[in-house]
Amino acid sequence: MGGVAFLFAGQGAQHPGMGAALAEREAAAQAVFAAADALRPGTSDQCFSGTADELNQTANTQPCVFACDLACAKALEAHGVTPAAVAGFSLGEIAALTFAGALSDAQGFELVCHRARFMDAAARRHPGSMRAVLKLDAETVEHLAREAGEAWPVNYNSPKQTVVAGSPEALEALDVLVKAAGGRSMPVAVSGAFHSPYMEQASRELAAYLDGNVQFAAPRIPVIANLTAAPYPSGSDEAAAQERAETLAAQASHPVQWVNTLHELERRGIDTFIEVGPGKTLTGLAKRTLSDVKVLSCETPEELDAVLTELGTAGLTPAN
Repeated sequence: MGGVAFLFAGQGAQHPGMGAALAEREAAAQAVFAAADALRPGTSDQCFSGTADELNQTANTQPCVFACDLACAKALEAHGVTPAAVAGFSLGEIAALTFAGALSDAQGFELVCHRARFMDAAARRHPGSMRAVLKLDAETVEHLAREAGEAWPVNYNSPKQTVVAGSPEALEALDVLVKAAGGRSMPVAVSGAFHSPYMEQASRELAAYLDGNVQFAAPRIPVIANLTAAPYPSGSDEAAAQERAETLAAQASHPVQWVNTLHELERRGIDTFIEVGPGKTLTGLAKRTLSDVKVLSCETPEELDAVLTELGTAGLTPAN
């Protein structure tokens, strides 16, 4: 058997009730939500009881998904499941870095709250949205986006799924072009043109925040970066810490190289991918990108039990 990787869910995976059942049963998950509530009162209530409209607001989505991601990963860890590497999609990358020890739990949560505000403000300054383009390869989508106007491929999700961000007018034009090319475009449940040039101010604000408030530690396990599809620097010196900060800040306004990230994990011997957090988007992308891999999800107690059974760790008890 090869290695196990955790994939931390990103924005768009949120749904009402996420994490509630797991937190009720698993002490490790409950501790994450309690810590989130101490820093941002009402976070667990939004996850467990919030409406879809409430959760779809960027200022709420990012801290809520972060908390759910980290809670699921900590529950797995408490049962003895240790990944060989991790990656997170967009905001999920902060949860991945936190789980890997590059940030403390409090640092990660406070950072994601600031990131949400910065990106929400950028989205208000430059209104836009996102489309998932299906059935076309990335090169074709890149060509159509250029033709549409202010539109940019921003999430390279799978060989036949690329997400484009841009202005409302450009995305309407893109819809027509995609249909004519034999593809399909679908709106993404987000409130801005994330990972595009519209987010450059958010990246600058993130860089300033990180410079003044966060000292990145060396991650204890490899974290594959969205920006580069390569591991975050593992050194403990100041230069490595600065490179980690610059990589994370730039991520907000640059494409998520998810296809290349999955291939990098595969190259490292990973053959089992466990999606931690809400939804099953990332396991679906892994199945469509890689062959001969095992994909599992962990958000509910039932899914946690299924993962433990599949990995042969069902007899382990949670760590105290």
